[in-house]
Amino acid sequence: MATNGGVGPKATTLSQVQELFIGGKHKPSSDNVEFQVINPMTGANIYSCASATVDDVSEAIESAHTAFKSWSRMGPSARRSIFLKAADILEGYIHGDAPEILASEVSATATWVKVNIFSTANVLREAAGLVTHIKGEIVPADRPGTTVLITREPLGVMYAISPWNAPVNLTARAIACPLICGNTVVLKPSEYSPKSQHLVIKALTEAGLPAGCINFVPCSPDRAAANTEFAVKHPTVRHINFTGSERVGKIIAGWAASCVKKCVFELGGKAPVIVREDADLDDAVESIIFGGLANNGQVCMSTERVIVHKSISGDFKSRLLARAGALKCGNHHVEKDVSISGLFTPASASRVLGLVKSAVDTGATLLMGDMKLDGPNKTIMRPHILEGVTREMDLYHQESFGPVMILLEFETDEEGVDLANDSDFSLCASVFSRDVMRAMELAKQVRAGSCHINGPTIYIEPTLPNGGVGGSSGYGRFGGVAGVEEFTERKIVSLAQPGMKYSF
Repeated sequence: MATNGGVGPKATTLSQVQELFIGGKHKPSSDNVEFQVINPMTGANIYSCASATVDDVSEAIESAHTAFKSWSRMGPSARRSIFLKAADILEGYIHGDAPEILASEVSATATWVKVNIFSTANVLREAAGLVTHIKGEIVPADRPGTTVLITREPLGVMYAISPWNAPVNLTARAIACPLICGNTVVLKPSEYSPKSQHLVIKALTEAGLPAGCINFVPCSPDRAAANTEFAVKHPTVRHINFTGSERVGKIIAGWAASCVKKCVFELGGKAPVIVREDADLDDAVESIIFGGLANNGQVCMSTERVIVHKSISGDFKSRLLARAGALKCGNHHVEKDVSISGLFTPASASRVLGLVKSAVDTGATLLMGDMKLDGPNKTIMRPHILEGVTREMDLYHQESFGPVMILLEFETDEEGVDLANDSDFSLCASVFSRDVMRAMELAKQVRAGSCHINGPTIYIEPTLPNGGVGGSSGYGRFGGVAGVEEFTERKIVSLAQPGMKYSF
């Protein structure tokens, strides 16, 4: 697509340098430094990306601050129209180069490409619907002749960081609700997936989002800490949202605490599933395979701990292994209908396999898996399922973020809940049982931001208040009206009749 003086979206192809996007214009970094984005499956350089400096981040913040003055006053119908148009535009990218971009940057299978594009369009549509739900209230006043209003007002400039694993979807989640509430955003994408994440920026810009409302500042890993600390501590930035690792989340939380700023964090997970003795085993297995192995287990909501009633463990185990063994693993660039492709870096694959090997070396039993890494860049890891993993092993506590599940057994519901809660992660969980009322009781007892009955741990709808309940999974909520509450602030406005008299 042609541009007008550098204003507006550019065509996104893997042969072009990915530039910054500040104040409605694509531009190189202020010092012209670029970094290489790598295809994790092949190890080859895909393209060069501009690496933002602190000065670029400062410019982006000022651009967002300037845009806030008009965007925050724009009527709800105008905002809604932009988001609905952007959703349609984004859906159209499925017929362009978006599949190639996602497959190259994050080893996305064909199914994962569709999830990213179509679910993201729904995120934008749901955000559009929220614009008339930014509501206040009228409260009674003791003072005569006074009316008290409580309004919800946008916060101002927000700094958002979104990850690579669902790069289109999670980018939209990081910016859509803040924008529809009248805020403006500076977005730092992952260094692994700038072009995938830029698709959302491109769609919103094509749809007419005013210049400066969204600013895109990718950077190389060596600049990420300095840029982020600068943004978090910048006096004009009012709020931070971050989806990513527990380690980085804790660092950002510390910076934000030093200047008393609100944050929303969705960090890691190690989702448990409780399978009661009366569960439909075929349904449970199907949900657990999806919940544990979608996107190669690289989802914060991935099922990692499968807690099965002892009386059915043998039958369940045989069904689970058979279903997992039927999945096709391979190089999605050269093979069709691949369900399990490569992990996002060779280092990640080595770390995940290291957790498995350490557990086996200290007594765990490997029920499925070859403890090998395949593919041209050693990123393909087949599903690995283990039993006999104990609390002393790292795999019991650490998020693997790979195609790995551990099986645990319980005899009483209380024991099952205790095992589910034996983790510092608190993002999501599932319970499988034909006794729905009993499952409801267990779901209430499991410590998690969401607990699904007879469904997979991976389940998000844009209207749901997704997030953890503290600990290693973070805090705050992104979805629906809960997101509106996070990305606005209450403001008291009192109206008194003229001529009021006051006494001390």
